[in-house]
Amino acid sequence: GAPSCSGSRSLPFEFERSRSESSGDEDDEEDDEEEEMEEDDEDLEGDPGSRFGMDDGDLDSDEDRESMINLAELTPYILCSICKGYFIDATTITECLHTFCKSCIVRHFYYSNRCPKCNIVVHQTQPLYNIRLDRQLQDIVYKLVVNLEEREKKQMHEFYKERGLEVPKPAVPQSVPANRGRPRKVLGSMFRIPPELDISILLEFIGANEGTGNFKPLEKKFVRVSAEATIGHVEKFLRRKMDLHPACQVDIICGDHLLEHYQTLREIRQAIGESAVQDGLLVLHYGLVLSPL
Repeated sequence: GAPSCSGSRSLPFEFERSRSESSGDEDDEEDDEEEEMEEDDEDLEGDPGSRFGMDDGDLDSDEDRESMINLAELTPYILCSICKGYFIDATTITECLHTFCKSCIVRHFYYSNRCPKCNIVVHQTQPLYNIRLDRQLQDIVYKLVVNLEEREKKQMHEFYKERGLEVPKPAVPQSVPANRGRPRKVLGSMFRIPPELDISILLEFIGANEGTGNFKPLEKKFVRVSAEATIGHVEKFLRRKMDLHPACQVDIICGDHLLEHYQTLREIRQAIGESAVQDGLLVLHYGLVLSPL
């Protein structure tokens, strides 16, 4: 009958009731959260762009991502540094990988054996051996520059037609038949230097006296000849190439020695020694004077 007993028994019931009420409230909150998550999932499934914070307009196609390049940006890579025009028959030097028009670099090698861009020695005597056509680069140039190939073909046809010449046909690669059980032959270089041409000379012009008349400059100063050739042969070569007047005298010098017609190049090289040789070439200087009457 103590009042404290009834009061003490009421606490557990109140605790249970409050716990049930709080648990009920928590269940309601969890249900609300689940409903909100389900709604969010439906929103994400319905709108993929919202998942990443993007609108439909932000999703670009592949075509929109492609950027256009101005031809002026590529021009420095497809221009010949000699003629300042687009590559025609693009030809690359194998020593330094610089590219030029074929006609430009061939014409340049008539007067020099060095690359016109980096000045490297391409070949001591035959620089044309170390050039190759770059067909892939030429195809790229024709695709980049509109109507370039058509204009070039038209000009070529007109050039040959005006001179009454047959227009050369483009080279078509031929299929190589498979060898049936035969050993494959190893092909050597297309260009071979004959063994009898065993010495290379460099002809340097040192000037001409007044009165020697008009003469053509020597186009090729690098010559490969036999070591048994004489200075007389060299003089005849110079007279023919330079179209010299008969009254014009040719003096040929090696080092400090004025050479005689009967001396062979082998004898000169052995007598003068390494002082007459530069980069494997026998250096001969020649000058033109007026013959005395």
